[in-house]
Formats: sequence, C-alpha cells, structure tokens
Amino acid sequence: MGVPGADWLERPERETEENVEGALNAIGLKPGMTVAEVGAGTGYVSLRMAKRVGPTGKVYATDVQPAMLSLLQQNAAKAGIKNVQTVLGSEADPKLPTAQIDLVILVDVYHEFSQPQRMLQGIRASLKPGGRLVQLEYRKEDPAVPILPDHKMTVAEAKTEVEAEGFRLSQVIESLPRQHILIYTKAGAGAAAAAAAGQ
Repeated sequence: MGVPGADWLERPERETEENVEGALNAIGLKPGMTVAEVGAGTGYVSLRMAKRVGPTGKVYATDVQPAMLSLLQQNAAKAGIKNVQTVLGSEADPKLPTAQIDLVILVDVYHEFSQPQRMLQGIRASLKPGGRLVQLEYRKEDPAVPILPDHKMTVAEAKTEVEAEGFRLSQVIESLPRQHILIYTKAGAGAAAAAAAGQ
C-alpha cells in the first residue's frame, strides 16, 4: 500500500473491524521489550506497541517507503511517543539489528512481500533466542471477510511458507473479527537446516 492509501490505515472504524488492541493483548507485550513492526506504514500498530513496551522498551518500525516513515514520525511526534525508531528497509531485508528483537509483528503485509523468503530470513536473524514472529492475516477460509482473496491467507498457507524459513508455528489465535493471529518461534538449528535442505 502506498502513501495515497495512508488514510485507510488510520480509518476510524479500524479498531472495530480488526480489534488491534485485542491482538496486542493476545500476543503478550510487556514493558521493557524490544519489538519491531515490518511494514509499519503510518505507525497505527507501532505506536500502540510503543505505549505497551513503555519508556524502557523500544519499537523498530520498518517500511520500504520513506514517505510512510515520515508520516509515522509525524504521528509519533503528535502523540508524544519517543521510543519508536524508524528504519528504511528494502524489499529483501527489513534492516533490523541482529539478535536484539523479542517480537516482530507483520500486520496484513506478508502477502505483499516480493521476496518473502529473504525477508523471513532477515526477521529470523533479528530475533533473540526465544524471540517470536507474529503474523496477522485476513482469514482466507472465511468468504464473509470483505477483503480481496489475494490479500488473505489460510493458516495452512502461512504455516507452510513461514516454517520453510526456520520457524515453527506454536499458536493460532482466532479471537479477532477478521484475521488470524499466528505466533511462530525460531525452529532449532537442525530443523532450520532440514527445511533449507528440502528446498
């Protein structure tokens, strides 16, 4: 989504349609955590995460569009939020620091990646031991979800693609109105090597 779509990311009905606060409740953010959002857009999710991790925590908000990051910085300044660091990523690399992140979240963006394997590899490298990847995707299994099929994923599709890059799906939460919450941990070194060998 480009900058012309920024208003859609900040639409007043978003909380009712997606229950972003409920999603953040479900994934267990705590004060002091270092977290990241890949595909942060205007910061709708990143700024809410920043409040939850508090002044002793940090949010890396990465996007490939400098104009989106400018909007995010403006939104953070208006809200008085100072613990968000914007990062200009690329289509193949989120540009996150290595082994420093407790949790990375992808909100309706994974299906937009042009190089998903490389992005997942970069995300995996950024996670601390025990770090988690959280993926929110519109439920493709549910035809009533009013989103184009190309912008939805089934749990099976997401699991197959993400686990191939050294992750393990550990939890599926179906408490949101329209999206899956999929929580992954880093697979052991042996499992990651086996997945790579199978490609």
